[in-house]
Amino acid sequence: MSKSVDHFLDYLRKSPTPYHAVANIAETLETSGYSRLHESHSWPKLTTGKYYLTRNDSSLIAFKLSQSPAAEGFRLIGAHTDSPCLKIKPNAITVNNGYAKFGVEVYGGVLLNPWFDRDLALAGRVTVQTKAGAIDNFLINIDQPIAFIPSLAIHLDREVNENRSINKQKHLPAVICRTDKDSQNFETLLKKWLKQQHPELSPVKILAFELSLYDHQPPQLVGLNREFIASARLDNLLSCYAAVEALLNSNHRSNQVIALNDHEEVGSASTSGAKGSLLYSVLSRICTDNESLQRAISHSVLISADNAHGVHPNYPEVHEPAHQPLINNGPVIKINNNQRYATNSETAAVFKAVCDDNKVPYQVVVVRSDMGCGSTIGPITATRLGVRTVDVGVPQLGMHSIRELAGSKDVEYLVTALKGFFEMKKWPFHRASTTVAKPSMGA
Repeated sequence: MSKSVDHFLDYLRKSPTPYHAVANIAETLETSGYSRLHESHSWPKLTTGKYYLTRNDSSLIAFKLSQSPAAEGFRLIGAHTDSPCLKIKPNAITVNNGYAKFGVEVYGGVLLNPWFDRDLALAGRVTVQTKAGAIDNFLINIDQPIAFIPSLAIHLDREVNENRSINKQKHLPAVICRTDKDSQNFETLLKKWLKQQHPELSPVKILAFELSLYDHQPPQLVGLNREFIASARLDNLLSCYAAVEALLNSNHRSNQVIALNDHEEVGSASTSGAKGSLLYSVLSRICTDNESLQRAISHSVLISADNAHGVHPNYPEVHEPAHQPLINNGPVIKINNNQRYATNSETAAVFKAVCDDNKVPYQVVVVRSDMGCGSTIGPITATRLGVRTVDVGVPQLGMHSIRELAGSKDVEYLVTALKGFFEMKKWPFHRASTTVAKPSMGA
């Protein structure tokens, strides 16, 4: 196992929620000499340097400035920090038939069957009020199997393997303990966990929380040749990790930006999602005036990095016959002419050139013509900014399952390609396009 893959597995293990994913990246950036900015503060004129900021603790933008953005543009990489999961409801615990259970709300397009019969842990953000009246957020990670969603025995449902239907309200509450009491106090549990993980914290009043269940089984390499990564949240922490690694390891004098947004899995319409103002606001403050911003965007390219569907060997018929990406064969360029992906011929060419220059194999995918196509932050950001965009991602299996499968080689391929993008020497967008529309020769 390479050092890069080992590092990635450790990042996955320490990042059970978007809050933890962003906190871990922020810590890495601080260690690497990035200065933290705050949206509420006045910023100095940013000409050169390394900076980052967060919003809602779950989205992050980091950037490295070396040249005038108006003249050179930005090289941007976008990804998302969230993954489909089960979130705890505000009135968290219900008791019936002698068991206490977590009530859960489905977040995003969860593949539900794999959540049954697994050891589940709990993590997220707790918002408190101190004795002085201040409101503050604290992260917790109960890194132990405290919950379980048991299946109904086959003896009680003989048709389960032919016709299983999951009712999200009835069948997904997670068992946490046996009890003869009529109720359980979740606030008492939260205060105990806060005290354990934040011993410096004085007594507080818990006001709210955003907590998720997650698979307690750690990420690991699997397969006869240990060539696959099995883990939760590969979609899309793999792309987040690759973006950060590319930023930290690039020494080229270009203006480099990574934008890691929350809430992609539910449509991106939030203050911290790609439909929100975060990226536009940051670029505006870097450029200081609209003229400079528009000139910078005209020179810029965004790589929207989000995992792709690899061909499933047991279901090849659901994939387009001539476009079937394989795990460990390099990143995939995603194309959809109905603009579910933002790739066009120009931006696809840029990514192909980067891969060729850095000896990274690449693949191309479109969905079957008789099937719908998912989407990414790519078209959203392209529309929001007017920036050239290409959608790419490593191929994976089991997307949106509690445990997904990707390739260990593809982690390194993606890091190399994104780093190569930041370091591309012959940047094609420093001048106006030379394309000339020729008149039609038709009648």
